[in-house]
Amino acid sequence: MTVKTDRVLGRTGVRLSPLTLGTMNFGRWQDEAESIRIIHAALDAGITAIDTADVYAQGVSEQIVGKAIQGRRDDVFLATKFHGQIGDNPLHAGNSRRWIVQAVEGSLRRLGTDHLDLYQAHRPDPHTDLLETLQALNDLIHQGKIRYYGTSVFPAHQLVEAQWLARTHSLIGPHTEQLPYSLLVRSAEREVFPVVRNHGVGVLSYGPLAAGWLSGAYRLGAGQPASARADLIPGRFDIALERNQRKLAAADALAQLAEKHGLTLVQLAVAFALNHPAISSVIIGPRTGEHLEAYLRAATVVLDDEVLDRIDEIVDPGTHFLERDTGRDTPSLQPTALRRSHV
Repeated sequence: MTVKTDRVLGRTGVRLSPLTLGTMNFGRWQDEAESIRIIHAALDAGITAIDTADVYAQGVSEQIVGKAIQGRRDDVFLATKFHGQIGDNPLHAGNSRRWIVQAVEGSLRRLGTDHLDLYQAHRPDPHTDLLETLQALNDLIHQGKIRYYGTSVFPAHQLVEAQWLARTHSLIGPHTEQLPYSLLVRSAEREVFPVVRNHGVGVLSYGPLAAGWLSGAYRLGAGQPASARADLIPGRFDIALERNQRKLAAADALAQLAEKHGLTLVQLAVAFALNHPAISSVIIGPRTGEHLEAYLRAATVVLDDEVLDRIDEIVDPGTHFLERDTGRDTPSLQPTALRRSHV
């Protein structure tokens, strides 16, 4: 099974495969040998983009990717990220110029390349002026160390601010935004998608299976599925919790919809994400060759209006079930920000 390179990354003109290989599991839940096998199989199947981050397994994921693409670097659109803390030093984190110029050198070294196709701010940094981050990333473009840059899980107002700052300071604006998007996590439809489409920003969406909720294992009456993620963040996956009951019911209804139309839930989920016109490519995280094949088959599915309308009935457009699922840590929703000062 192969996929075609028939998508375009925003207004960059860069052509991508509909699926991007995500590597968060590499070096953490998957050993090096298995990770390299999956990377080679993905490239052989026509996937042209790989997304990683310096914080994934504290650099091990980047090292694995670097080994896997030796001799094939020119055939890969290579994306990585900065922001998360590397090691025990709190100075080795964030979106400051000081850290960006160090972080990019570490990523280049681990990936075994002299340039990155896409360099992304993994999360917003409330302690760093956004203009400083944009200026540092523009400098890296001019130095030839990166080709494009982007953001990840930035709220709509910051995406607009970044474009405004770039225009008013004669800078190149962000080319991409990376965010979670799935049948169960649709909040990007409300504000972010209109913004990125207006500014020609490409979107790399991740989590099409909603961290496993759309794998087919979460069904009414089936009991609690076992997973490594559930062990790490039980509150997000415990089906006994009242706040997860509505999500479980939705996942079950979506699984029934898929079955009705002769699809697996994975096919329905991936096809749904690819169907949105704001999405440039969907990031997948297969742990086995079988998982990869399932994703490849899903990339060829086209959903008709009847199916899409029924999806909207099951999960309201522009909504999500749990704030944690959005990937954001919203300062305005923190307890201290919700208190009233006494004057």
